[in-house]
Amino acid sequence: MAQALAIPVGPSLSLICGPSGNPSSFSARISFPALSPPKLPSLSIKCARVGGVEIPNNKRIEFSLQYIHGIGRSRARKILCDLNMDNKITKDFSEEELITLRDEVSKYVIEGDLRRFNALAIRRLKEIQCYRGVRHIQGLPCRGQRTKNNCRTLKGKRVAIPGKKKAPR
Repeated sequence: MAQALAIPVGPSLSLICGPSGNPSSFSARISFPALSPPKLPSLSIKCARVGGVEIPNNKRIEFSLQYIHGIGRSRARKILCDLNMDNKITKDFSEEELITLRDEVSKYVIEGDLRRFNALAIRRLKEIQCYRGVRHIQGLPCRGQRTKNNCRTLKGKRVAIPGKKKAPR
């Protein structure tokens, strides 16, 4: 670095300016454009972050809160009633209102903690081999639903049995 600073500028300037060595003739021929700062689009917040989840800006807060795992319609309404807030569009909220909303939402078990709690409860049922645990292991409904016709979500896609033929009439 020190070597680069110690190099004389005179010889390189004479190469740029020409044999006459007049730097004023060089600056008259070349003009440097003034650098303007780059144009940036106006900054706008796409989503508000509440409870570790980005909730949409273009919906009313009652429906935006439902994007958080563990908050449904009734709990979202309860939160708004407890805070005495209007059901405005999310982008219209001030920063202070969002802070109070975050504080209220943090009182509930949501997102990762709730998922972990549910997974531990199901794992416990599987370990003690109770009826519900066995149904979870088999991938069948465990709340008393019939399985002859429905429960395709849990059982998966239908599998045709090869060799089974319809009886002749």
